[in-house]
Amino acid sequence: MSAIFGPIITAMVTPFTGEGAVDYETAAKLSRYLVENGSTALVVAGTTGEGPALSNTEKMQLLKTVAEAVSGKAAVIAGTGGNSTTASVELTGQAAEYGADGVMLVTPYYNRPSQEGLYQHFKTVAAATRLPVMLYNVPARTGVNMTAETTLRLSEIDNIVGVKEASGNLEQVAAICKGAPGGFAVYCGDDALTLPMLSVGAQGVVSVASHLAGNRLAEMVVSYQKGQTERAREIHWELMPLFRGLFMATNPVPVKAALEMLGFNVGLPRLPLAPLNEAERNNLRALLSNYGLI
Repeated sequence: MSAIFGPIITAMVTPFTGEGAVDYETAAKLSRYLVENGSTALVVAGTTGEGPALSNTEKMQLLKTVAEAVSGKAAVIAGTGGNSTTASVELTGQAAEYGADGVMLVTPYYNRPSQEGLYQHFKTVAAATRLPVMLYNVPARTGVNMTAETTLRLSEIDNIVGVKEASGNLEQVAAICKGAPGGFAVYCGDDALTLPMLSVGAQGVVSVASHLAGNRLAEMVVSYQKGQTERAREIHWELMPLFRGLFMATNPVPVKAALEMLGFNVGLPRLPLAPLNEAERNNLRALLSNYGLI
């Protein structure tokens, strides 16, 4: 069974101008580049896209820009989750009007809801849209882990079609993969765990590294799915230093710096994120040079 959004979903960075405004022209250029280099779908205004630092107006204009730029060649998924159910419902409704092919909903952060609270939150947002919904579990950022039991309960809702699992807990991931109904896809939320998660039933990755190595990641996933496990393992080993390097500081700080080094003028991250320091930049430049990227 193929996943609805394909195997390689890039969590796209949001480019900014030197003055700190969203650079929509560069966003269009970058989105086309990503689709031409392995991405089967793009997440707009997610964690890597600095969604918490964007206004809703910026999010919707960015979504419209990317949707028009890729022209149906890849799915465009809007990051419309948050810690207010009402606000998530409203933003999800707007996303449908601005060209989204689906939405990604992160577990509410800071509130620390119970498992029942998580279920009711996602059920409420999903009921308010016809768009396919991908859940996003990332306890290191949100302070709450959505259990396998809750994810599987939500998987029974018709338009909840998958989950980006970034708990790092392979036992939990395996339980979801084992118990999920047909049509529900599990995506890895951590590049370094893509191959291990494929081995327990995941169908793809929501990736940061695909900004730089999308075709190689796609080859790794497809190789594994075709039973060419040794080839997939070789690519995983090859990309491990890149996976580590892109998290030398808080995501998306390193990947934005890397894209700048590759010639994409994506700008600096917005506060409260700070740019890499000089030592980190030197280490990143050496890493990219080792891969022949610069």
